[in-house]
Amino acid sequence: MNVRSLQEAHAAAERIGYPVVLKPAAHAASLGVIRADTPDQLPTAYEVAHRAVGSGVESTSVLVEEYLDGPEVSVECVTYRGETTVVAVTRKTVSAPPFFEELALSVDAADPLLDTVAPAARAAIDALGITNGVSHVEMRLVGGRPRLIEVNGGIAGDMIGHLVHLATGIDLPKAAADIACGRAPDLTPTRRRAAGIRMLYPADSGTLTKRHINQQFAAHTPWLRQMQWLREIGDPLLLPPDGDLFAARAGFYIVTGRDTGKVNERLDTAAGEITVTTRAGR
Repeated sequence: MNVRSLQEAHAAAERIGYPVVLKPAAHAASLGVIRADTPDQLPTAYEVAHRAVGSGVESTSVLVEEYLDGPEVSVECVTYRGETTVVAVTRKTVSAPPFFEELALSVDAADPLLDTVAPAARAAIDALGITNGVSHVEMRLVGGRPRLIEVNGGIAGDMIGHLVHLATGIDLPKAAADIACGRAPDLTPTRRRAAGIRMLYPADSGTLTKRHINQQFAAHTPWLRQMQWLREIGDPLLLPPDGDLFAARAGFYIVTGRDTGKVNERLDTAAGEITVTTRAGR
């Protein structure tokens, strides 16, 4: 439900039933998304969501939604002339409640969840009347069944399109360009592997004083496909509730492997070779 005041948020939450999720109607990347389990928690949650709205040009309101308890995934789809192809499913690791910051993502070309989520993704795209384009369909699995959260028109952020390419060989930006030019996109998989990304956050909010990766490890580890710093020494890294995903993220790294299990193992291995240190204060 779309609300513009705390009073409207209380009314919406009572109608939906707690717990509820509040998020800005505008923006992306889980900015300002927060859960409220009780009426007492709602004012703080509304303030977090409303503060993230800022002066967004798309909308300045807040959404109050039903909370879905289950693993979060997204389904990457390409639609051409009304025919939707489900290209991949992205598994997400999010932060502990009440926030929903994305900590890690993985794509496996052989993910068994594809058969479970593909029909729901196609149905959502069809119901919206989408006939051409790339879509990023977000869901949660509740009791093993997909429940729709939102449908986004475009290639997903957080390097998901790149993960899809590393895992399957399918090039989503090229598919989008082909569709825009009136050409049928090539959606033939050429790889059957897995890829993952993990975001780098400090343990505590503060000023970034050290960012380091073991150069020997990076130079001799072919499955470490990318390491990217996003913040400079001296930058403030503010974790929620004081900050947000973009304020706190120091960088990210990407690995590949034969399957999701190997990717997760390698993400953990690489984490031991990377240091992000902050000093208290801003």
